[in-house]
Amino acid sequence: MRALISGGGTGGHINPALAIAEKIKKEEKDSVIEFVGTKKGLETKLIPKEGYEIHYVHVEGIKRKLTLENIKAAAEAVTSVFEARRIIKKFKPDIVIGTGGYVCWPVLRAAAMMNIPTAVHESNAFPGVTTKMLAKYVDRILLNFEESKKYLTAYAKKISVVGNPVKGKMFSLSREECRSKFGIGAEDKFILSYGGSLGAKMINETVFDMISRNMLPKNIYHVHATGNMYWDEAKRRFSAEGFSEKDENTLKKNRIELKRYIYNMPELMACADIVVCRSGAMTVSEVASMGKTAIFIPSPNVTDNHQYKNALVLKNAGAAELIEEKDLTSEKLAGIICKYLSDTSLLRQTGDRAREFAEPKCLDKIYREIESLVAE
Repeated sequence: MRALISGGGTGGHINPALAIAEKIKKEEKDSVIEFVGTKKGLETKLIPKEGYEIHYVHVEGIKRKLTLENIKAAAEAVTSVFEARRIIKKFKPDIVIGTGGYVCWPVLRAAAMMNIPTAVHESNAFPGVTTKMLAKYVDRILLNFEESKKYLTAYAKKISVVGNPVKGKMFSLSREECRSKFGIGAEDKFILSYGGSLGAKMINETVFDMISRNMLPKNIYHVHATGNMYWDEAKRRFSAEGFSEKDENTLKKNRIELKRYIYNMPELMACADIVVCRSGAMTVSEVASMGKTAIFIPSPNVTDNHQYKNALVLKNAGAAELIEEKDLTSEKLAGIICKYLSDTSLLRQTGDRAREFAEPKCLDKIYREIESLVAE
């Protein structure tokens, strides 16, 4: 199989694309897979790192206001389709797959015009602008959330709900083995909190306040990632509060660790009783796949407020807690954490409900859809 995959901008679009590529290679070892992205997204680093060739088109997202940048973006939405056609003609794919981000528009639109099988995967509960634009043209629409179908009713015959591709270890890691690795007892309570790779200022400030004011029980483990942008600030503040430098990326005091970045997320999440985090599609899928109780704090600075809509789906099912950033205080966050830590039954029940939103067979389902399209 020759597959051309497009998805870019953030890890939430790129990681599912890489997971799909890995699945195709696993099923068909002689497959040839290449990617299309833009030179402005994380794909410039992540795709070559995995050994795949990547091509580039010039396209930008269109914002909902009239600006010179928007006029340029509108023009590129047209010209980038012709750029994509040239890439497709040269590569000659059997199928073209998109996993989100505005770069998918020209690639899948060009493929559809050339009568090449196409599929787009939408990981968010509320479909993005690009997915809505492409729905008319692609052959398959693959959804993460059942909830998303109501926004695409005109294309119901094209839709399959398959889940969101996550790393296989998210389903298989043992809580007990990971806790043993880090020296954490089976009955100890563990909080994991973070705001993404760069960090989230409001989440950091709230967690910092909880730690400084000792608002949580003293017998818990707590690991918080500040993100790269806020690490120097954290070091200045917490060095003065008695935290010592465990290594260049970690400050520690008793059972509390502050990290610049979490490199072993699956293992730490396996240990956690409660996860405090944003609610991008990939984060939500990881939490669900591990059956964790999460307190979602959606970023208010994303298109269509999709993080809030992702979190709301789980909140309405009793599978997570949701605090909007405008309502976030250290007292409120600490109160919810303490409520769950003091009620083992509630903690387990909420995690079990979250797991219902995970699809361990996601990649199998996606591969079957791809295989079917190519066969047709």
